[in-house]
Amino acid sequence: MTGTETVEYIRYRIPAAASDEFESAYARAAVQLEAAEQCVDYELSRCDEEPEAYILRIVWTSAEDHMSGFRRGEQFPQFFAAIKPYVTDIEEMRHYTRTPVVGRGAAVPSLYDWIGGTEALDKLTEAFYTEVLKDDLLYPLFKDMDEHHPHYVALWLGEVFGGPETYSSERGDYRHMVAQHLGKHITEPQRRRWVNLMMDAADAVGLPKDPSFRAAFASYIEWGTRLAEINSQPGRDAYDAPIPEWGWGVMPPYRG
Repeated sequence: MTGTETVEYIRYRIPAAASDEFESAYARAAVQLEAAEQCVDYELSRCDEEPEAYILRIVWTSAEDHMSGFRRGEQFPQFFAAIKPYVTDIEEMRHYTRTPVVGRGAAVPSLYDWIGGTEALDKLTEAFYTEVLKDDLLYPLFKDMDEHHPHYVALWLGEVFGGPETYSSERGDYRHMVAQHLGKHITEPQRRRWVNLMMDAADAVGLPKDPSFRAAFASYIEWGTRLAEINSQPGRDAYDAPIPEWGWGVMPPYRG
């Protein structure tokens, strides 16, 4: 894979009588997109005001991967065969590069809001670290922790889950977080215990139990603790990366 992601837009004008077959053709073609390692995602939309107008959006790993990879790859012949009858109906076919102007509206709440904000996260981390200090396996890692450590972790989780950027403004960037784990030599049993106690604490303080939230919450806890374990091993140094912004099953977990 090369370069950076590119967004391809293809605008079609399809007669109303052909719309059903056009959509069926793209459903067949989509099988090849899903099998293509160069394709990130795709979406076919139909205009409400002008039903003859369609826009296909495909995100490719790069323009080069699309043109030289996908178009010369094993999926393209079947893809093209499915949509070939509609090539003459194309009004535009171009690649676009994303800009820094990106965000989300309030229609879908952030994980931070769904949890209940900073107050709920403070309750979570207080309950969690109370149990950590009673645990024989984890106590050696946390016996000398700052008394405000639970709150700092709550701030970190709040920012990761889409809340205010309080951790980065008051505590530091991603490098600062990584530095907290250097030289700790976290073992896999300790990581697993951390995860289990965090899940127990989520139940104890009454975090939402709906499957969508718990899946997103658990995926971050699993991802974050595995990185912490890796960064705690000998020879690791602090490094820069964006502070992750975790959502409802969105990949990858970084902004922009």
